[in-house]
Amino acid sequence: MKLSVINSVRTNNFNDRLLMQKITDLWKEASSQLNSQEIIAYGVYHDYESNYKGDYSLSIAIEESEAESLLEIPDNGKYEIFNVNTGEEQGIINTWKKIWELEEAGTLERAYTFDFEKYFPNGEIEVHIAIK
Repeated sequence: MKLSVINSVRTNNFNDRLLMQKITDLWKEASSQLNSQEIIAYGVYHDYESNYKGDYSLSIAIEESEAESLLEIPDNGKYEIFNVNTGEEQGIINTWKKIWELEEAGTLERAYTFDFEKYFPNGEIEVHIAIK
């Protein structure tokens, strides 16, 4: 899958005191290019330093193959898909907490290649986690 990158940031879930501000600002900057109701937007997590406790890059992207800045996610990867409860205010955060809990429990073996949140025009959100 080839995605057109709108913007990116490097951060850490546990050691970056500006984490939420960076992510909020990233989405705000990207929102001007996400104004179409028919666009599927992606939050792509990549360039992992180690595991979910290490540094990583987050890129906001859309499906478009003719852009200058492309991010190519291999089509042959295996993913476990988590559906976000969008009725919860903290739905996306709760989904990530569940993913980390499963990993800590040894029931989810992450590959740490490309993980992504997929935002559908109808408001649904899926989190795709690369697995070994």
